[in-house]
Amino acid sequence: MLVIKEIVATGNAPQAIGPYSQAVKHHGLVFCSGQIPLDPATGQVVAGGIAEQTARVLENLRGVLEAAGAGLDSVVKTTVFVKDLAEFAAMNEVYAKYFGAGAPARSTIEVARLPKDVKVEIEAIAFVK
Repeated sequence: MLVIKEIVATGNAPQAIGPYSQAVKHHGLVFCSGQIPLDPATGQVVAGGIAEQTARVLENLRGVLEAAGAGLDSVVKTTVFVKDLAEFAAMNEVYAKYFGAGAPARSTIEVARLPKDVKVEIEAIAFVK
């Protein structure tokens, strides 16, 4: 049996601007590319600090996941890239509102720079419901 990956694309998140997909489905899993805080309607970075940026990133992830037949409640692993770990608490407060008590496994990594000089990027792995 040949199993082919399925490319996921939606207008409810920023379009891929390079040689990658918003997400790929394979064997019941969804592998979401890292999302940054771009407003999908304008393509611009949202105004505000890390809290506002984290909320936009998670809304973008929600859009990609829903297009794949999944949701934030089916995320099993995230990787969070932050520009400054001093802002971890503010990011984490918003993150907790989206995932609650059933939060996925997570790694958080401080990086020197992110695309468009944003403060946060998050990638996710989820299962299709």
